[in-house]
Amino acid sequence: MKFGIIGTGNMGSLIVDALIKSKSAKPKQLNITNRTEGKALALQEKYPGISVFATPDDVIRRSAIVFICVKPQQFFPLLQSVRGLWHYDQIAISITSPITINQLELLIPCQVARVVPSIVNQSLAGSTLVTFGTQLTDYQKFKIWNLVGRFSRPIEISEEKIRAASDISSCGPAFLSFGLEKVIEAAAAITPLSTKEATALISEMIIGFGKLLEDKTYSLAELKQKVTVKGGVTGVGLDVLAQYDQRVFEQLFIETQKKFVEDHQKIDPMYRAEE
Repeated sequence: MKFGIIGTGNMGSLIVDALIKSKSAKPKQLNITNRTEGKALALQEKYPGISVFATPDDVIRRSAIVFICVKPQQFFPLLQSVRGLWHYDQIAISITSPITINQLELLIPCQVARVVPSIVNQSLAGSTLVTFGTQLTDYQKFKIWNLVGRFSRPIEISEEKIRAASDISSCGPAFLSFGLEKVIEAAAAITPLSTKEATALISEMIIGFGKLLEDKTYSLAELKQKVTVKGGVTGVGLDVLAQYDQRVFEQLFIETQKKFVEDHQKIDPMYRAEE
């Protein structure tokens, strides 16, 4: 089976890495294209055997499953330009949340799905958010589920939940990285620890933290309780964080939902003429 990847920026490259690392595909099974050819050629150099093509047309003609990894505003012109190239047995997979299943089905005359990945999928971990098209058979759903299940834990998500779920699974690594960087900066500014030492300590702590959750040793609430000794240092630190947590994180979701609405206001009018 041949896999196509249209767009090899951050997310497209992530899909390539995940497919190869999970042994879901060999490099020779991948057909890729990108507006900036150098990015596609860099992946070909990393994984000899990948085929690089000049246009999305070439990739679609040669692939059974095609991942569309372009920016949301690029979807409509791209899908219009390749509308006559798809055949019914193909599966087209979008990896972006603002484009709905309905919009995909308006312009793609084959089976469609949405699979929103996370950067942690490169380590064959984390979740992918899956929304199935209305025309997919049970076998095709299984095929997609099994494919992404090799490099992640697939979770089926409805349209109304896709933005919030993406904030946690896909944006979450950036949000957590920001918070951890702030801890490192504060430790280096206030304590004798250097930035290098604080970074090493944070990194090892996070690796161990993830393993505890993976093994279901503790829930988040249990883990916090185990570390917090009455009258101890951890409690003092938690008291400081408690002054900010709810307001900050609620505002985070308010702003990401607002941006999601703004994206739809720009994108949706393009598809209305097709309805």
